Amino acid sequence: MAQRPRYFKPTSLTWLASAAPVIAGLFIAFEPVHHLSDWAKAVSTTFGNTSPYLLINAGLVGIGLRGAIKP
Repeated sequence: MAQRPRYFKPTSLTWLASAAPVIAGLFIAFEPVHHLSDWAKAVSTTFGNTSPYLLINAGLVGIGLRGAIKP
């Protein structure tokens, strides 16, 4: 019997709320690659001008806690 994915649950609201900072942090961090500085600044302002590294880590912590608490 195949085991259910523990950390990847895209239909869960808690997973989506934790994935949003990860995606935003990656978008801001890769701004030199995609040259969309206005968009990256807008996304950064949306998340309170937080560093992209903090956003990525906070999102991963949320996904990890969600997977650990509710199997």
